[in-house]
Order: sequence, then structure tokens, then C-alpha cells
Amino acid sequence: MIMFESINFLSDLNISIFHDSKLVYPEEIPFNSSIQYPEYPKLGISKDYNSIYDAIRTTLVLLGLDKENIGTPKWNPLGEIIQPGDKVVIKPNFVLSSHKKGGDLYSVITHPSIIRPLVDYTYIALKGTGRIIIADAPQMDCNFIELLEKTRLGSIKEIYKKELNFDIDIFDLRNFWLDASYDFKGSGSRDRHKLPGDPLGNTIINLGKESQFYGLDNQKYYGADYNRNETQKHHKGKLQEYSISKTILSADVVISLPKLKVHKKVGVTLNLKGFVGISTNKNYLVHYKLGSPDEKGDQYPDGALSPRRRRVIKLQRKTHDIFLSKLNPFTDFLYGLLESSAKIVLIPLLVDKVTNIDAGDWFGNDSAWRMVADLTKILIYADKEGTIQETPVRRLFCLVDGIIGGENQGPLIPDNKKCGLIVAGFNPLAVDLTCTRLMGFDYKKIKMLSRLLDNSDQFFVSLSKINIHSNENLVDLLNFENKNKYFNFVPPFGWRGYIEIE
Repeated sequence: MIMFESINFLSDLNISIFHDSKLVYPEEIPFNSSIQYPEYPKLGISKDYNSIYDAIRTTLVLLGLDKENIGTPKWNPLGEIIQPGDKVVIKPNFVLSSHKKGGDLYSVITHPSIIRPLVDYTYIALKGTGRIIIADAPQMDCNFIELLEKTRLGSIKEIYKKELNFDIDIFDLRNFWLDASYDFKGSGSRDRHKLPGDPLGNTIINLGKESQFYGLDNQKYYGADYNRNETQKHHKGKLQEYSISKTILSADVVISLPKLKVHKKVGVTLNLKGFVGISTNKNYLVHYKLGSPDEKGDQYPDGALSPRRRRVIKLQRKTHDIFLSKLNPFTDFLYGLLESSAKIVLIPLLVDKVTNIDAGDWFGNDSAWRMVADLTKILIYADKEGTIQETPVRRLFCLVDGIIGGENQGPLIPDNKKCGLIVAGFNPLAVDLTCTRLMGFDYKKIKMLSRLLDNSDQFFVSLSKINIHSNENLVDLLNFENKNKYFNFVPPFGWRGYIEIE
């Protein structure tokens, strides 16, 4: 049996970019290939042309994977990182089950036709043994049952069982979901429903002094939920804790399949930000610090809000702390009464000139990138018991779904951005840097990227060593003297005029 060294694959800075503006997602389930390639498993051929399958196959060819066997039944591109018997977790971006403003769901989440070829090539590499798990921990208000119905992801599981007698697992790694369809938009305790969660459970990992939050004051930390005490409790001094899926930690290989999107808190959301999906409790994740920089916070910029609106926001935050953080039906009821009677007080929230910069949704957010850096370190370096090792533990492969991207108010309510792009590689930071450049943004203005790039000893990336392979003339993509903006994504409101390439 061949034994792989994860460090070799992080050091591989080859990136492939496939672009075709005519690419469209197929509708025919289970998203079979429409061409009987020599290596294609015996799973049937799609009646309709599946351009996505062909594009992903070409993307793998561009990387030169298993070069000597391309075009033969022996071709095994993911055999570069997967060996028979491995546990492989395929991690898409399944943040929500709907577009909150009625837009295209696939500007928000990974399309299942992107997942299907990676399942096939993983199966080929496993040679019929090992495990394939599709898993993510979406946002807490994602209705996972609805998501599965809309994506028809189960059709892939079904054909593998029927035709190959091979089981594929699909896991929602969360412990609860929050029904935001009624009440205070899902804020009440009765809207929270327990979930089975990760079948293996979770591990609490303390990064201690290795955390990007070590040495910082935790008093203003705000997480993903109303209970700020929980967030602060896990980030204090030498205690810098994260709740991580054991399914992820027990994986030999993780295949990351994110969406090409902008993000209000960190600028872009690709592989690195997508690693939030390995956390089973998002309230352990520091999203921002309350207040403006002159108040030692990064919730909103200095001078962006009127004094009256700042007072209203602080009052609203205090009522959340007093009532909603308790997750108690009685305090929920009291909050509802207070909210109803105080609507006249909240009117200033609707009339301020600047209404889109709050909750750390701007380029001055100095918290969210730290959380991303910590999770990236955990994914790469934490072993099955959650102990941080000196060398990478598991093997990674990354492929970005940029057929339809998300711009403007990403990640939850983006506008459609038709790109026809697929970007792939082994090193998640290198892939994200490449995608950021394709989007028309300056990586130096995005702390999540620039700070990790500064830690090149941990993440093995040197810009000068990233090697682009493309079906188009993009080999000079990372020459930052080139001012071509490529796909010219519109940034979120709080980043506009800051991260675009000048």
C-alpha cells in the first residue's frame, strides 16, 4: 500500500483554471456524464449533454494528474491523494437552503453537478473500498431537508447503492437548526430543533497560544448566536477553543468544493472561509467585536453611523443579551412584547444614510479572518484526537464552483454572476489567491489571505511559485502588475472602493 505524505500536496502549487462562458448546470439527475469516458464507472450516461462533467474532467487533466494514463481505463487522477481504504469527506458549501431575497440558490451554494464528478473520481481512487461522505455544517437557519430536496443530492447516493452497491453518506454536522420562517425571524427558543449531528460527535480543540486570538481582550466578542457569554467563554487567555466534527478529524482526505462568492465579513468566501463548515457549534466562532474601532471594536467603522443609530444598536444588543440569549420561551415572549412596543424607537435604523455596515460587515473586521486562520490550521494540522501536529495530517484537494458566482451582498443574498469558471488545486490558500485575482480583487487588502500568506511556513505558499494551467491565456494571472480585472465582481457594500484592483 502506498503511504502518502500530506505535506507534499500542500507544497504542490499547481492551479488549473477552466473557463467557458457557455457552461450551464445540468438538470438531469443523478448528473451522470454524457460521454462514456474510458475510466467512467458503470453508472449510465446522461441523455442531455453534461458540460459540467466534461469541464471538471478537463480541469483535472490540466493539472496533469496521472498524466501517463489519461485517456485510458486506468486513469486515476485523484489517486495522487486517495488510496484504497481511505475515508474521504467531500465538503461542499451548503450554507442555506434558499436565497433570502428570492434569487438563484446556486449563487449561494455548491451545485450537485459539481459534486458528482468528484464522487466518481474518488470512487475510482478507492477501488471500491473505503468511505465517501458528503458533509457540511451549514448556517444554523438552513433547512437541510429542504436543501436535499432542492439539490436532489440523494440521487447520487441512490445510483451508487443501486448500480455499485456502494454506500455514500450525507451528513448534516450541526446539532440543531433554527426555523426562521416565523416568530422573531427564528430568534425564539421554540424555533430551534435538535438534530442528530455528526454521528461520531465532536472534539473540543484548544489552540491556546497558537490561536490568532491569543493575547486579545475577549469582552466585546460576538459569535453566531445571541449568547455572547458562550463565545467569550471559549476565547479567554490560553483557552482558545473550537468545536470540530469528528467525521472531519477522522478523514484521511478532505475535498473542498466551495462557491465563488464575496463575503461581507472577510471579503471573499472560497475554500478558507468555507472551513467554517467543519465547526459543529458556530457560536464558538468569533465573528466580530462590538462597537467601532475607537471603542476597540470592529462592528462598524468610526463615524459610519449617526449617534442616534449607535444608541439604538447598543440598546437592541442589550435587549438581546437580556432576553434572547437565555433561549427561554418566557424571555422570548417578553422580547416580543418589547419589540412590538419599541418599533417607533427602531425607526432610525431604517433612515440612516449608512445602513449596510453592521455586524462586522466591512473591511475593518479584524476578528473573522482570525477565526478562519484558526480553523484552517485545525483542518490541516489537527489529528484524529484533536492534537495539533507539527506537519500536516490529512490530504486536501480543492475545486471551486464558479459556474455561477455570487457578488454584491454575499454570502447569503448575492446577485448572480455568470462566470463559467472552475478552479482547482491542492493548496487551499493558493486556490483562494487565484480565485480572488480572477474576481478582480487585491489579496493584500484581504486579511484572511494576506495574513495567512505571511505564515508561508505553515501554509506552503509563495506567490512566485504558484503555477497556473488554463484552457485560456491566464498563465500570467498572478502578475500583479497586470491591472486586468477579469470578472470584475461587485464587492459587498462595506468593502466597496477598498479591495478592487486599481
